[in-house]
Amino acid sequence: MEVRDNRRPVHLVNPDGLSPPIGFSHIAIADGFVWIGGQTAADSSGHIVAKDDLAVQFESAIRNVATALNAAGCRAEDIIKLTYFVTDIDAYRANLKPIGSAYRAVFGRHFPASTLIAVTNLVDPAAMIEIECVARLPEAGG
Repeated sequence: MEVRDNRRPVHLVNPDGLSPPIGFSHIAIADGFVWIGGQTAADSSGHIVAKDDLAVQFESAIRNVATALNAAGCRAEDIIKLTYFVTDIDAYRANLKPIGSAYRAVFGRHFPASTLIAVTNLVDPAAMIEIECVARLPEAGG
């Protein structure tokens, strides 16, 4: 009996400009899809910017998602799903206007399926938001 391995390889990507990956990859690409691991407001050295300012952290985190998308060859229109984890839901609600403006500045008016989850804390105690993303690779030649 012949056993075939029909699995395609998973391509892992860690683009410049994002925090140093220690024990994880920022991006996994497989079977025409892109999974972007949770992006916080970490700068390229791994430090969280704007401690205690959710709106500024959101802007930084969503730009990190865009950096990862670009590294995978995707655009905003390729996003299927965003998941937001926030440590302070009241601060999120209080900052809806600047958060919306920051989102539109990065992704325009593409509003994919989304989930907002309130959590007690994130791995980095200074982080107030973490954003995950699932996208599809653009079709070849499209």
